[in-house]
Amino acid sequence: MSGLAETVREPDEILLGFTRALRAAGVPVTQDRAHGYLAAVSMVGLDDARAAYLAGRATLCASPDDLVRYDQVHEAYFNARDGLPRARPTEEGVVPSFSGLPLSEGDGDGDGETDDPVVRAMASDAEVLRHRDVASLTAAEKSRLSALFGTLQPRPPRRRTSRHHAWHRGRVDASRTLRASLRRMGEPADIEWRRRGNKPRRVVLLVDVSGSMSGYADALLRLAHRFTHSGGVVETFTIGTRLTHVTRALRSRDPERALIAAGETVPDWSGGTRLGETLKIFMDRWGQRGMARGAVVVVFSDGWERGDPSLLAEQMARLRRVAHRVVWVNPHRGKRGYEPVQQGVLAALPFVDEFVAGHSLATYAELVEVVAHA
Repeated sequence: MSGLAETVREPDEILLGFTRALRAAGVPVTQDRAHGYLAAVSMVGLDDARAAYLAGRATLCASPDDLVRYDQVHEAYFNARDGLPRARPTEEGVVPSFSGLPLSEGDGDGDGETDDPVVRAMASDAEVLRHRDVASLTAAEKSRLSALFGTLQPRPPRRRTSRHHAWHRGRVDASRTLRASLRRMGEPADIEWRRRGNKPRRVVLLVDVSGSMSGYADALLRLAHRFTHSGGVVETFTIGTRLTHVTRALRSRDPERALIAAGETVPDWSGGTRLGETLKIFMDRWGQRGMARGAVVVVFSDGWERGDPSLLAEQMARLRRVAHRVVWVNPHRGKRGYEPVQQGVLAALPFVDEFVAGHSLATYAELVEVVAHA
């Protein structure tokens, strides 16, 4: 046996990695199934490899085809000796590295020319995937797309502050100019300049998780996770039949853990849509007190409203009066032939500054720029 010690991974990391491997193999592992899997394994314990194996089959598989794939992935992923995957030992002084595949033919340090047809095909496939409708993707394609979310780099919008700081141009800073002259015994000194400072502007995300948005909910929460870790002040809520604050759940660095934590927090997945009522709760409890005041508020919804559209219009008017900008993201906005005929959309549009598409990774990249320049 070599002197290199094997590093055992944390149990949560083991189980989440296994669910990701199943998704890559085509098993449709949803957030609810992953949460059920973690709960089941915690009850039987990882020490009982057979019980943990059966717990996975019972919670992660939904069809006979899933059982076949499950057995194949389980055998490849877990160590047959003790049931736990281990980190591969590396030679001393050698640090493994990974060079990501460029997402387009122009990326990279080279001149963009390559004769490798495999590399060109993979890059082209990734670019096609960026423009696909998220709701139409297979489980394997969604797994690949989740890795591409790392290419999104949200930047917080900025707002000007009342404080000034030194700058090479702008307004004359009379106080600093006078002090500099006094230090020179009254002799003329260089003119000092100043300008107003700036700081990140708060971003508030309202994500519709109702039944009509179920095909986009996972991708939208991944996008919210990227915004949460952008360096700005970001607050995220889910809306449907209830309003749920999920900012704390999304603070985990691992997106898979963050989505599972959000799934545990949200009680109304794939339910109905009462945008007016939930928006009123948000304004009464959070928005009017300052969270939405001066913020960029982004609403992710298709606008299917089961409640009173006039209530939604009233609350959107309240939101517009306190927010800096209101952006409405509709997954059907960028599709051919779409017309905003839903009652919720018609009620909200008069109070929206930006009405943008949100059905693919490419449209999410465009939304990142809209928010950054708000």
